Amino acid sequence: MSDPIRIALAQFDFPVGDVAGNAVRIRAMIAEARDEYGADLVLFPELALCGYPPEDLLLRPRFLADCEIALGEIAATTHGIVAVVGWPQSAGSVVYNAASVLRDGAVEATYRKRELPNYAVFDERRYFDADPDGGACVFEIGGVRVGLVICEDLWFPEPLADSVRAGAQLVVVPNASPFERDKHAQRDALIAERVRDSGVALVYLNAVGGQDALVFDGSSLVADGDGAVHPAAAAFTDQWLLVDYDAGARRFSPVQWMDDGDESREALAWRAIVRGLRDYCGKNGFTRVWLGLSGGIDSALVLALAVDALGAGNVTAVRLPSRYTAGLSNDLAAEQCAALGVRLETISIEAPFKGFLEALGPLFEGTRADVTEENLQSRCRGAILMALANKFHGLLLTTGNKSEYAVGYATIYGDMCGGYAPIKDLYKTEVFALARWRNTVGGAPVIPPAVIDRPPSAELRENQLDQDSLPPYDVLDAILYRHVDQEQSRDEIVAAGFSAEVVDRMLRLVRNSEWKRQQSAPGPKISRRAFGRERRYPISNRYSP
Repeated sequence: MSDPIRIALAQFDFPVGDVAGNAVRIRAMIAEARDEYGADLVLFPELALCGYPPEDLLLRPRFLADCEIALGEIAATTHGIVAVVGWPQSAGSVVYNAASVLRDGAVEATYRKRELPNYAVFDERRYFDADPDGGACVFEIGGVRVGLVICEDLWFPEPLADSVRAGAQLVVVPNASPFERDKHAQRDALIAERVRDSGVALVYLNAVGGQDALVFDGSSLVADGDGAVHPAAAAFTDQWLLVDYDAGARRFSPVQWMDDGDESREALAWRAIVRGLRDYCGKNGFTRVWLGLSGGIDSALVLALAVDALGAGNVTAVRLPSRYTAGLSNDLAAEQCAALGVRLETISIEAPFKGFLEALGPLFEGTRADVTEENLQSRCRGAILMALANKFHGLLLTTGNKSEYAVGYATIYGDMCGGYAPIKDLYKTEVFALARWRNTVGGAPVIPPAVIDRPPSAELRENQLDQDSLPPYDVLDAILYRHVDQEQSRDEIVAAGFSAEVVDRMLRLVRNSEWKRQQSAPGPKISRRAFGRERRYPISNRYSP
């Protein structure tokens, strides 16, 4: 019987496009896995060499050539260990999502992904071809035959079954699977099913880190040959994971493995947004952020997230009071900044607002004040915040939530100004839930309880409340969840017990606000159906779902 083999899983972030930097890191990490951890096999995530998803970089021949050269350089320095590295392989007129087995200074074998996802955020058929031969890739380490498949291949029975028929006793699966609430249970059930059906143990390594609107959670895991799934590794955490695999017992023994324990939905959502914000700033050269702090729940939550992501010293909040701003709003903003140690600036928008009204007065003469004047206030704020971010080299965060983006309850070129939208994929009810959860962890509340308790208001006219224009948020969000996330029709939503008049009005707002959403800043995806690359509707559209 063979001795156990040690497997090192590199659950780390490999930035998109940084082929040279990723190659240097991968070479160093292969040596580290061999020399410091005594690993026989080191596994890297899907497309680790170029980062995931590289999108239209894959259409550039030079980019593909650089990846091929870099892989050859990594292979040439791989000795005393076997490495599996994901990369885009160009073969004439086609490109494959590939992973190569490196050993003894050469590329020993290359597996080409067979199942290409082309749904939700995935667009792989735009760039890749599936392996026309569909052959298995099996290699040997210490007397153990190891199979290799990539990410989506695991969701179909044939690729794993082919590895088993080719003699695999263990299968390794590099992945780049973005975070989505409630997906872990589905994934774990699938892995248990695949392992029970095939009888082979499985190593599942996932990428970690934020990439624009996507956040990869890691949460890598292993499953024994009898179908027992071990606890997943800590989510959103860069770490080396080490396991020993006993082929005779078909079982893994963790050597170095940090897991999360039982994580709530709120905890995972918080960590996803924090990681997405931190990485978006870091990968785009921003060390500090700015945001308008109104004393309301949305900006208060964004402030708390920004402090957790970047530290209080790298966050500046700005109060922008108008003639309609309540004194309590200013006080709550100051209270939160004092509690978090965040610098707070105050700039009244009264002067620029008056200036706009005076400039527009001759043309507006004879008309009644309406939403135009309300939006001017928001646009004054947007211009001031953008000026501050430009002058002092920071990233402006927008504070709109998914409910607002859905029905257009946000001002284009106003409060939608900014480069990143941290809570863009949280409905308003989820904003409140996440704020309440965050106040229960880590000591003193980071969001003043009075902010959570007060009725939401844009404060753009006297005594304004959000629910003057919208149904209660629990009703609105239930309608939006069914329509956006579950893609239910108008009739299905009405049949579930909602007012036909309210449903018709809200769905009309959703349809009419598409043009706004397509100009909005990116934000971290945490739901099944996020606005942006995952939900693409035409702006000019006469269909009423």
